[in-house]
Amino acid sequence: MATAVDNRPMSAEQKKVIFASSLGTVFEWYDFYLYGSLAAIIAKQFFSGLDSGSAFIFALLAFAAGFIVRPFGALVFGRLGDMIGRKYTFLVTIVIMGLSTFIVGLLPSYASIGVAAPVILIALRMLQGLALGGEYGGAAVYVAEHSPQGKRGAYTSWIQTTATLGLFLSLLVILGVRTAMGEAAFADWGWRVPFIVSILLLAVSVYIRLSMNESPAFQKMKAEGKTSKAPLSESFGQWKNLKIVILALIGLTAGQAVVWYSGQFYALFFLTQALKVDGPTANILVAYSLILGTPFFVIFGTLSDKIGRKPIIMAGCLLAAVTYFPVFTALTKAANPDLAAAQAKNKVVVTADPKECSFQFNPTGTSKFTSSCDIAKQVLAGASVSYENVAAPAGTVATIKIGETAIPSYTAKGMSADDAKKKDAEFKKLVADDLKTAGYPSKADPAKIDKVMVTAILFYLVLLVTMVYGPIAAMLVELFPTRIRYTSMSLPYHIGNGWFGGLLPTTAFAIVAQTGNMYNGLWYPIIIATVTLVVGTLFIKETKDVDIYADD
Repeated sequence: MATAVDNRPMSAEQKKVIFASSLGTVFEWYDFYLYGSLAAIIAKQFFSGLDSGSAFIFALLAFAAGFIVRPFGALVFGRLGDMIGRKYTFLVTIVIMGLSTFIVGLLPSYASIGVAAPVILIALRMLQGLALGGEYGGAAVYVAEHSPQGKRGAYTSWIQTTATLGLFLSLLVILGVRTAMGEAAFADWGWRVPFIVSILLLAVSVYIRLSMNESPAFQKMKAEGKTSKAPLSESFGQWKNLKIVILALIGLTAGQAVVWYSGQFYALFFLTQALKVDGPTANILVAYSLILGTPFFVIFGTLSDKIGRKPIIMAGCLLAAVTYFPVFTALTKAANPDLAAAQAKNKVVVTADPKECSFQFNPTGTSKFTSSCDIAKQVLAGASVSYENVAAPAGTVATIKIGETAIPSYTAKGMSADDAKKKDAEFKKLVADDLKTAGYPSKADPAKIDKVMVTAILFYLVLLVTMVYGPIAAMLVELFPTRIRYTSMSLPYHIGNGWFGGLLPTTAFAIVAQTGNMYNGLWYPIIIATVTLVVGTLFIKETKDVDIYADD
């Protein structure tokens, strides 16, 4: 039932609630992204028993482990939050997260303690993922239950800025430490400093959170003796609530997650990997877009209090689905105009027998490709060149056509290792020379990058992120009753963001590797966003006028 809007200004206590919740969540995201930003160095420190390619992949898999366990953290801490209270549960999550991060900074390397180092590291990453799975739901519920009617979108939207701010803070600290001590010292031991100093942020966050009061909605429910004795079975064992959980996942968080990861992570990956923009320039341009875009989390959160959560979130999914292809094409022209011109003038085509073409996703570099089709595609993938596939009759040796020049591939099956190595070098040089002649650049020319246009495009992508993410916390809180709110909202949020979103870069890269077209990875977020748009529009009700204090 709708209730009147509370027009009183934000009280000192409410400001404190938002600040404490946001600060803690910024800190947790800082911890989480710190590892991702330093994955290359961590690979050398903790996975040095492997070759460099495999070490980096295992370092990334350890990062992914944190995403994969997030829904389990949502179950564990969501249950505690609904049984013993919001305050103490998300106080526990921040301590686990902070100590896990601090210990990473002190953990001996593979060279010191052998295989125990990566095992402990992965365990710490999983603890961080579990803690983050409980943190977000706790912070969102805590702020929402302190918010006056008609202002929940505005108040909870501050929580939504924290992931972006945490990412920004981690990049800032790393850059500062790296600059201060130099690259050699940073790679040797200085990388530990950002992890170790996080203990200071933990101390501040815990001190502030200890001074907070329990949320009014939970206090009321506890005083009335209505707390849930079995929040997991109530949330997921009863169809009336399980149905809402499933709809929240498919009709809200899955689409929100892929738009979020596309705008903040895949865009950076696309700039550096596909468009070959140097890392520092790409990071700076993304940082500019984040600075410009972050206020819109609060703007769209506040707007959702007036026009509703659903129209804004669905509009963000619609715009993403409709505009991603033209926007990323425009990004190519702005960031690497030479590459865009070469693709338009001299298309690359691989003509091969489809039966001898294998799946080209080989992140560890351990698969050995011997067919002429596989060798041709591997060389192009290694050079980050988009190509079209044309089927040839059975038994045909694959060819790479660059513009009007055709280069026959070769079959390495039966060759000695030395002969194969020599042939590989000759073939790669031939392809590289022809690509250069056709205008394909080995990297983006810094002088030709239209930085204003790139920043504008990245800002648009971040704007879509703010549309889907700004109002989502308030909407998830409003979908579920107080007694099982923490548990029920946390699971669809973390499956959406941990699995659908967190696995986006890997999935998109696999699609690109298989099809040869650098834009085809966008089909993954487009399809997911479209499904969310349809399901959300048809089956999810608007929630902005819900009274979250009403009896269940």
